[in-house]
Amino acid sequence: MQSEDEALASLEERIHRTVELVSTLRSERDTAVADAHKLRQELDELRSQRKQARARIEKLLGQMDGLSGA
Repeated sequence: MQSEDEALASLEERIHRTVELVSTLRSERDTAVADAHKLRQELDELRSQRKQARARIEKLLGQMDGLSGA
């Protein structure tokens, strides 16, 4: 009977460790997903800023060309 109790206790301990591991992994996944979302937003913002800077530079170059042609 004792070996059955030991086997059951061992199984119970493994189940508890598995539940803890799954919980930890889910938390880490959620953190990674949130970080990825934040990085995508930052990348989109940088792309937008780059596009705006490019438009301003092109406008200035156009103005400079206008001065050269005058």
